[in-house]
Amino acid sequence: MQTAKPIELNGKPAAGGKFPLICTPLTGRTRDQILAEVKVVLGKKPDILEWRVDFFDGIANATEVINVATAIKQAAGNMPLLFTRRSIREGGEKIALTEDEVISLYKAVCESRQVDLVDFEMSNHPAHIALVREASKANDIKLILSFHNFSSTPGSKTLKQRFLQADQLGADIAKVAVMSRNLDDVLTLLSATLAASRTLRIPLISISMGPYGSLTRLFGWAFGSALTFAVGANRSAPGQVPIEDLNTVLAILQKSMNGE
Repeated sequence: MQTAKPIELNGKPAAGGKFPLICTPLTGRTRDQILAEVKVVLGKKPDILEWRVDFFDGIANATEVINVATAIKQAAGNMPLLFTRRSIREGGEKIALTEDEVISLYKAVCESRQVDLVDFEMSNHPAHIALVREASKANDIKLILSFHNFSSTPGSKTLKQRFLQADQLGADIAKVAVMSRNLDDVLTLLSATLAASRTLRIPLISISMGPYGSLTRLFGWAFGSALTFAVGANRSAPGQVPIEDLNTVLAILQKSMNGE
């Protein structure tokens, strides 16, 4: 039933080829809060941790950021870590950094090799995207190029263009996340996901946010989305469901779709 490529890390499909991967966010404001989240989340056995560094009070200190990333990795063992600064224009927290300083932070984090993936938005300046692409590639870190719309779901043509844009900009993984206001919006995203999964050269992630969007988090993988986000301790976006509920639904759907 799978139509998309799995996400690969270190030359092999992540989590032994599991599809979809389950990623849980870390949104603590302090080092202690973050590590407490890690402890809670690890017991729920996600496949990837995402550190939303825009929530972190110490984001302006690159050394402190790297130290926390190192502590997360030490606590998480072999579990991959995704590093994300979500911009305020795409639903993130306000931070005390210029965009040039954000690029310097991404470069430092990549050079530390304490993360396995980084997420950067396609709405950023092309020169900044190129710099993050260069830093991630030089350090064998996978780059997710993402697009978020927290107010609506664009048309299918636009969504397909966003997936393609990520590929053309050199992403290792393309991500599109949009707000669904009704079931028609959910269908629009799923249709665009299926079409992109059949043509894109790279793995993709697609998400509808909001109450209706929770449907895509539960079965978007059947349309080609290689990763879904679930709550381990705290939500980082509207519509995320608890990892326990997600695992239950995934098991039922995959068993049924395999004809068992």
